[in-house]
Amino acid sequence: MDARGFLALLERDESLVHLREIPARTAEPGQFPEDIPSLVVDRLGLVGVTGLYAHQRTAFDAVRAGRNVIVATGTASGKTLVYNLAFAAAAVADPKSTALYLFPTKALARDQLRQVRELKLPQIRAAVYDGDTPRAERPLVRRNANLVLSNPDMLHAGILPDHARWADFFLRLSLVVVDEAHVSRGVFGSHVAQVLRRLRRLVAHYGGDARFVLASATVGNPAELAERLVGVPFDAVTEDASPTGEKLFALLNPPVIDEESGARRSALTEASQLVASLAEHGVKSIGFARSRRAAELLAEFARRDLDPDVRRRVKSYRAGYLAEDRRQLERQLANDELIAVASTNALELGIDIGSLDAAVLVGYPGTRASMWQQAGRAGRRNEGSLAVLVAQDEPLDQYLVTHPADVFDKPAEAAVVDPTNPFVLEPHLACAAREYPLSDEEIETFWPDAPDSLARLEERGEIARRREKWHYRGRDVPHRKVDMRSAGGHTFSIVIEETGELLGTVDESRAFTQVHPGAIYLHQGEQFEVRELDLVGHAALVSRSDPDYYTQARDITDIRVEGVDETGETSGGVPSFFGTVHVSNQVTAFARKHVATGEILDVMPLALPPQTLETKAVWWAIPPSTIERASISESALPGAAHAAEHAAIGLLPLVATCDRWDVGGVSTAFHPDTGSCAIFVYDGYPGGAGITERGFRTAERWLEATLETVRNCPCSHGCPSCVQSPKCGNGNEPLDKAGAVALLAAMLGRAWG
Repeated sequence: MDARGFLALLERDESLVHLREIPARTAEPGQFPEDIPSLVVDRLGLVGVTGLYAHQRTAFDAVRAGRNVIVATGTASGKTLVYNLAFAAAAVADPKSTALYLFPTKALARDQLRQVRELKLPQIRAAVYDGDTPRAERPLVRRNANLVLSNPDMLHAGILPDHARWADFFLRLSLVVVDEAHVSRGVFGSHVAQVLRRLRRLVAHYGGDARFVLASATVGNPAELAERLVGVPFDAVTEDASPTGEKLFALLNPPVIDEESGARRSALTEASQLVASLAEHGVKSIGFARSRRAAELLAEFARRDLDPDVRRRVKSYRAGYLAEDRRQLERQLANDELIAVASTNALELGIDIGSLDAAVLVGYPGTRASMWQQAGRAGRRNEGSLAVLVAQDEPLDQYLVTHPADVFDKPAEAAVVDPTNPFVLEPHLACAAREYPLSDEEIETFWPDAPDSLARLEERGEIARRREKWHYRGRDVPHRKVDMRSAGGHTFSIVIEETGELLGTVDESRAFTQVHPGAIYLHQGEQFEVRELDLVGHAALVSRSDPDYYTQARDITDIRVEGVDETGETSGGVPSFFGTVHVSNQVTAFARKHVATGEILDVMPLALPPQTLETKAVWWAIPPSTIERASISESALPGAAHAAEHAAIGLLPLVATCDRWDVGGVSTAFHPDTGSCAIFVYDGYPGGAGITERGFRTAERWLEATLETVRNCPCSHGCPSCVQSPKCGNGNEPLDKAGAVALLAAMLGRAWG
């Protein structure tokens, strides 16, 4: 595509605030190692692979030398070839050797199966083994496949509990691959870490000794991430030596349309116009949005101004769709039947969706790793491509578009994984004991931090010690209680009331806010109204609707300090804490807002039960002296603290690998546990996810960026770019922007005038 020509159209608009030109990189592959079987070399040649780039050769040599390797390089840099070549060489030399490939999504596993089969190597008998594999076919996979492609969920729930049937496979296991390892962060990553320890234990039990290869987008701590996930030492390969085409990366900030309120033109509207314009010019693009609703709206808005022939080639794609719908969209993309797709991060990963020329990001996706993954979905090795990040009316986005060096020049964030989280560790220890009684030697090797968790499991009667081993005592299967993907609870089905058709799913942590009675739910441009939320049957009944409003839940949150792990102090002398808190949240109402104006039409009460959470948090106990130094009156203090809390949550992704939706917050003029005004920011997952711990350790930079963003925002009284939050359960009331600036400055020991 002519990226520069298209950008010339954007430059007429003052929205273009920064353009980064990323030059093309040329490279030629080196030869394959001489001892690679000629059959493998020939078959790779048939699919266009003629050699290895330098980073591929480095990683491949390390694997063959018996080391564990993580390859953390850019999108389309050929990471897959490293592990495919390693197993192909092993399988040709010894057809009885086996390999296990793990992907974060079912779609990726099936995409990789297609690529492996293209090699047409008779020594590789590959098959997918996941929740979509028919039960009748599973015994055939266990008996015949020497390459099994699966996901951590199926490994946890379907393979490890049935390990006796996999004994021969584990004995001959030469390679375990964890693809897109950067996705395994936070609570999900902690679950994956436990599953991989259980795998290592059972492989050792059956006499196997596999090497691990992890493939990841660029992260700040690849070796540490790999070692925390697997529990063994790793070599990290991070220098990308693959060729790339030129990429133009533009930062757009929609113009202010109301000087008084500081409101900007909607990033979603701006992005949809970009996607539509690209489609009109025949440019194949992908638009990334940060929520399911936003992805639906991005596609719908883009379609509105297009000719019918083009309009039908613009679709949305997201989690929650049924498997057959997702597969059809993936085929349409790969076959060039679509000109544009609007997606959540579900298409951020490495599934083959054909050649794209442009990527449009609606807002900063939360991490530089995700940003580069999304931008990298557009581009071919020898042709130019375009990436456009459209800033949202949020504090972090507004900070970044005025600090482009933080976008392009800072290293990628560290991925946080905490295998010691007791809320994750204890259920997996119960699963391990159920799979095979645990010995003290195994505890020391695979779970050295487990003694306290074992004691709690014994106290609850879930395990018992007999003959120097820990045995599972329960009658049920503990694996069924572990939900690796969500913040906990059940999965709710979304069902069309009139037909009984399954529309999609939503986990319990989102159900109360997204599919409460009266909520408007979007699916492929169609609107549905939730008629009933069945809390016993875990289903939301919906019917088609066409209102001119959307809905937003209102809630109340209480927080209680359970324990302090670490203490500190800001440069302004404000005590800061990191520790355990108990959070109670209850959705009490929802607002109906006009689609065009955002005006609140009415607020409807709801009667839903509270949800509770024990998690980790960072908090500041703001003493009266700091409030006095900030000259904040007693009546203004709640609004000042509330505004500072919102802004801090919005800027947390600057210093921690997260999205603002991964955390929650509470502010109050007086909290009984601190005896003072307090601001809390907590992880939105049981036991914590390492997010607020990272915030606690970089609190000074976090608060400095928060103060700068709020202080420099051009609005008069506070807006979404600084202190208003899209997830506020109180409807962004009360908020005091000036008070937040004064309070943050005083916390940092600064003047605010």
